[in-house]
Amino acid sequence: MHEISLITTIAFGLTAALFCGLLAKRVGVSPIVGYLIAGMIVGPYTPGFSGDVGLALQLAEIGVILLMFGVGLHFHIGDLLAVRAIAIPGALGQSAAATLCGALVAVWLGWTWNAGIVLGIAISVASTVVLLRVLMDAGAVETTEGRVAVGWLVVEDIITVIILVLLPALATPAGETVNAKAVLLSGSIAIGKLAGLGAIMAVVGVRVVPWLMLRVASLRSRELFTLTVLVIAMAVATAGYLAFGASMALGAFLAGMVVAQSKLSHQAAADALPMRDAFAVLFFVSVGMLFDWHAILHAPWLIVGTLAVILVVKPFVALVIVLAGKNSLRTGLVVAGGLAQIGEFSFIVAEAAKKLGILPGEGHHAIVAAAIVSISINPWLFTQFQRVEDWVNRWPTLRDWLNRRAAAKGASANLKHLKRVHDAAEVVIVGYGPVGRAIEHRVEEIGLSHLVIEMSVDTVLALQGQGKRALYGDATNSQILEEAGIRHATYLVVTLPDAAVAYAILNAARALNPNIKSLVRARYLNDRDLLEPVNPDAVCYDEAEAATALSILLRAHARADGLRPEKKPAPTEG
Repeated sequence: MHEISLITTIAFGLTAALFCGLLAKRVGVSPIVGYLIAGMIVGPYTPGFSGDVGLALQLAEIGVILLMFGVGLHFHIGDLLAVRAIAIPGALGQSAAATLCGALVAVWLGWTWNAGIVLGIAISVASTVVLLRVLMDAGAVETTEGRVAVGWLVVEDIITVIILVLLPALATPAGETVNAKAVLLSGSIAIGKLAGLGAIMAVVGVRVVPWLMLRVASLRSRELFTLTVLVIAMAVATAGYLAFGASMALGAFLAGMVVAQSKLSHQAAADALPMRDAFAVLFFVSVGMLFDWHAILHAPWLIVGTLAVILVVKPFVALVIVLAGKNSLRTGLVVAGGLAQIGEFSFIVAEAAKKLGILPGEGHHAIVAAAIVSISINPWLFTQFQRVEDWVNRWPTLRDWLNRRAAAKGASANLKHLKRVHDAAEVVIVGYGPVGRAIEHRVEEIGLSHLVIEMSVDTVLALQGQGKRALYGDATNSQILEEAGIRHATYLVVTLPDAAVAYAILNAARALNPNIKSLVRARYLNDRDLLEPVNPDAVCYDEAEAATALSILLRAHARADGLRPEKKPAPTEG
């Protein structure tokens, strides 16, 4: 059977992953949990079929390369810069606190400091996949809070990439502690190599890769284009590893960033996605195969301590940092709830550390166990965090204190607004995402005066720097609407997709200006019942607009192709 062990490992692994993933989805948890459990089922620590762990790990390496390639493809520096004031210091502070607490737990249990630090690093970073899923389920991806959470994770991803470069410096012989000078020297050499690889990719890769992709695309062969994308990811990852000693993950990340500069990056992402997903499943399965469930009995306190850092320390520190930065409670709760889990990057760090002999086996088992638990309960935990805001609202003193602190951050921006604005705006636009920007552009074309209310201070200051009217604040707050001149405005346009938030904004606006005409955005058609009590003048439903646009496009293409489908005759009676 040895000669077909590769086939049997893939077949049994993917089959188990399919059934366990379906079951996980059925009970309302992330399929990642199912994939990890599938690995445990086909692994050597459970009865029945045992897959080849060595082969699974090699296949998992391809999964890591494609995962990191996908991260690089979708990495946009603009997403980070938009929320840099909170995401960068927040992610750095939270990662440092989680790393320290994880290390203290490990040292308390008798580990060395270098092993403890690696454990702390591994559990300090959250899963992008899981975060985006809970944000999408909550309809919060396009909100200010959602953008902050995603930007926060972008910083964590960057930190992890740097850690992967520095990880070999933490590898010391058994029984020895980390030598600070050796770490500094090794780290400097590693960063120098990273800079060299980055420079080559920036100078050569940015020119060669897009040119190569355009030439291959001109051949009009889907297979060759897909193969080109795969070769770029694998070749850069391998070359970075062999020539510069960089991890495969880092090389793949840089390759993704270079491909993202091409005009064909969207097609490259579409072609890489199926491969990435298939091998990513094998990656999670291989992690599960290495999990020994007996570790729960042998090292229960390690798992409890690891979970405590993930579920208590990380969200608490994140919430404190957000509130200390005088941001809204809602932003803090979204970030805290979304980060209370670990995922793919934790496994990547753990695998790399285990290969270097830094992380002991029980540490790997603890990370897998903690991932299964934290990913499983994260959607529920995220919902519970959002309910904290309702609890705070029952305490007027606490609520007002938090609101004053959040408002103080935008005080300077709003002071500029008050000094500059004298005449009331005709149109008040709430939210300055892609939809808000499009509305503003159209309003400017019409020639109506307008004002933007936005929860991002950086965005408000940028708009004011362009000479535009902008106000920082939560539009559900009557005081903010009052400062925006809602009493004298003619139109209120709410571009946020959350119908519950739109309801609160319109309810507050109508109390100040009963005659204002309101145009509201909502994501789903069944949001109609929620908005009906405040009677908006017009509602744009994302679902309905997408259906209408697709119908128009289909009709146009059918006519262009010379197709004129006849209308079906009306059914006759009898």
